[in-house]
Amino acid sequence: MLEGGPTGGHVLRRTIRGQRRHVVGASLLGMAHQGCEAMVPVVIGVIIDEAVATGSSSALLRLLLVLAALFFVLSTCYRTAARITDGAGERAAHRLRLAIGARVLDPGGGADAGRLPGELTAIATGDAKRVGAVAAALPYGVSAVAGLAISAVALLRISVPLGLLVLLGIPPLLWLGHRISRPLERRSDAEQERAAHASGVAADLVAGLRVLKGIGAEPAAVSRYRRTSQESLTAALRAARSRAWHDGAILALTGIFIAVIGLVGAHLAMRGTISIGELVAAVGLAQFLLGPFQLLTYVNGEFALGRASAERIAKVLASPPAVTAGPVALPDPVTGRLRLRGVTHGALRGVDLDIAPGSMVGVVARDPAAAADLLLCLGREADPAEGAIEVDGVPLAGLDPDDVRRVILVAHHDADLFESSLLDNVLAGTDSGTADAGPALTASAADDVARALPQGVNTVLSERGRSLSGGQRQRVALARALAADHPVLVVHDPTTAVDTVTESRIAGRLRELRRGRTTLLVTTSPALLAVTDRVVVLDGGTVTADGRHPDLVAQDAAYRSVVLT
Repeated sequence: MLEGGPTGGHVLRRTIRGQRRHVVGASLLGMAHQGCEAMVPVVIGVIIDEAVATGSSSALLRLLLVLAALFFVLSTCYRTAARITDGAGERAAHRLRLAIGARVLDPGGGADAGRLPGELTAIATGDAKRVGAVAAALPYGVSAVAGLAISAVALLRISVPLGLLVLLGIPPLLWLGHRISRPLERRSDAEQERAAHASGVAADLVAGLRVLKGIGAEPAAVSRYRRTSQESLTAALRAARSRAWHDGAILALTGIFIAVIGLVGAHLAMRGTISIGELVAAVGLAQFLLGPFQLLTYVNGEFALGRASAERIAKVLASPPAVTAGPVALPDPVTGRLRLRGVTHGALRGVDLDIAPGSMVGVVARDPAAAADLLLCLGREADPAEGAIEVDGVPLAGLDPDDVRRVILVAHHDADLFESSLLDNVLAGTDSGTADAGPALTASAADDVARALPQGVNTVLSERGRSLSGGQRQRVALARALAADHPVLVVHDPTTAVDTVTESRIAGRLRELRRGRTTLLVTTSPALLAVTDRVVVLDGGTVTADGRHPDLVAQDAAYRSVVLT
């Protein structure tokens, strides 16, 4: 959405520019509404002087028709402007949500660094809505300024001192209002930060609810959320007090200003400088001024809140990517040869590995961190600190991350399912219009899962597939990885929750389905390792053994201790 490291100011300006046509249209209608509303007390004053004081029925009827026309125009303009401004705010928030979503889903990654998923959700919803509200509030501010200007002109025509009082008094009031809004902006930023963090913690706890219950950690989880929620509540109350002080201070300032206008007008009428009708018009205009000032208070508050939220959105949009796109292109077709040369990253220490195209290789990692780091590097979610990974002789670091993931599919152990049908989940990584899910369902034994469901493959799964057992979820996730049919497939512990009979059946079918395609099985399952062409052992972050599974079982005691116990 924004280039060159966006700031909160950039986000606000781009948001307003994106809705410029609607903002201008609503502003013009708002100005018309404010102008008509300002003219109401003026017309009433004219009625008093030209109809009531003279007893002219024709003048009274004529001026009442003028008054009715004013009310019709101001009512129509207000309704239309309100509809346009509300739409502009919603459209602006929607565009921001799309921009945040695009940044979070960008192949280069990086937007989620240091942020819980719930926090990103709060930014994409609450913060985007607040910034969108600025686009909706701006026309009200423009119309309020127009109302003040029209009132000043009308008061100048009634009395130069009254008009000058308004013209000279408005700028200091606006400046004071801006200064008063600063604490509100700071506290709103803290409130949103705490609220987003609380949302992130809540989402994290809900996602791991079963695990927490299983280990009896509910009290600790409740305590953690209560503490986070209390901090969020404290920040929200502080922001609410700041908002109340802000609105009260602005209201007091405007009330004093309007009272001064009324007193000056009464003094002028007592001296005979203005007529009774003009006094009524002046007092009416003074009361009318309360509306524009309240609008400006509202707009000022929305801008204060919007600026704080815009800064948070800007930080997400400006997040540096975890990996960057390179200029190199992959050969066509891709054979799937993988080579790791001196790869050092996290728990990995100078890993050298050559994987022939079309082979099935097992990887046994004694340290789970080494397995996780290997998956991150192969999926190019991170580039190695040292060394290089190549596919068909092309370094992954020189490729676009999107191109890498079209060739290498990394299926993580904790892959989530979606709230959709089982078939939609399996075909999520394919061209669902032409793909056949049958072979993948059979190879992963997910066809058994489908047969056990009420509507078969068309059964809608609950959020994250929680309506299935752990083993069923693993089989559906494996079917999804197989259905994508990438040249290189990296699978991490796909059968840890599956019974041994089913696991053996999956191993044989997996071997057959992936024949001719490069496959890495990062696992300690003897059933899966038994169908591989070779097994590589990672210990201490480096390759310590390389051979066929039966040979390693027979010759390597350390291997046996990891795989067979």
